[in-house]
Amino acid sequence: MDEGPNTEVTTDRVDPARAEALLATLGDDRHSGVGGILPPLAHLAFFWEPVPEDGLGHDGHPKLGGLIPDLGLPLRMWAAGNLKWHGGFRAGVQAERMSRIANVERKEGRSGNLAFVTLRHEIRQRGTPVVSEDQTIVYREAGSSLSEPPVVTDEADERRPLKLNEITLFRYSALTFNAHRIHYDIDYCRANGYDNLVVHGPLLATHLAMFAEQSLGPLKTFVFRAKAPLFLGDVAWLCRSGSSYWVEGPRRRLCMTAEAH
Repeated sequence: MDEGPNTEVTTDRVDPARAEALLATLGDDRHSGVGGILPPLAHLAFFWEPVPEDGLGHDGHPKLGGLIPDLGLPLRMWAAGNLKWHGGFRAGVQAERMSRIANVERKEGRSGNLAFVTLRHEIRQRGTPVVSEDQTIVYREAGSSLSEPPVVTDEADERRPLKLNEITLFRYSALTFNAHRIHYDIDYCRANGYDNLVVHGPLLATHLAMFAEQSLGPLKTFVFRAKAPLFLGDVAWLCRSGSSYWVEGPRRRLCMTAEAH
């Protein structure tokens, strides 16, 4: 990625202690000492944006107007991701992330105006690319809902229970420095059309990628898309059919899809 006026560069030393805390939160027993390769999507727990509280919006996210322009749509959710690994993301090795906006697309949905913003990141360690990532975030109007008719999942070759609780959500929010109120403020959730606390999309994607890694070994690519929220307390499953992966919620509700190679 060429560095230009619309490129944001962030460095991180990839603290092994934080990596160890992330592994404990994910239930992963791999070694995270200096040079240890971390699970897929572990980089999401690094490259923090330490914005003071007066720089946060009503939803707990940093106010827009920097790299991401203010689109007049205050509510945000993680919509999709497209990742490619060139090597292992390692603990204790200085990393540099270069970020820019790849695309902004406005749409009108059932719930009102939407904007899909795709951020393109390239992460390097020791001067070599290790992760390329497109993150797509959806912004919507205050008071709107992303509710859609539920989609029922397909039959799976393999299913594994996914057990999450309040502690998991709290720890993951802390590790990713994510103050989004949908993950800890039940009154905020209900005021914005959610039945309960919402499980982080990146957390679900991480568990799906780790599930895929157990079958495929180190991943080369992973593409995922959020389909419906998974709420705290929902019975959830990690599912696979061929190279297709998904998160299944109650009554076989499709919450996230993914392809891994």
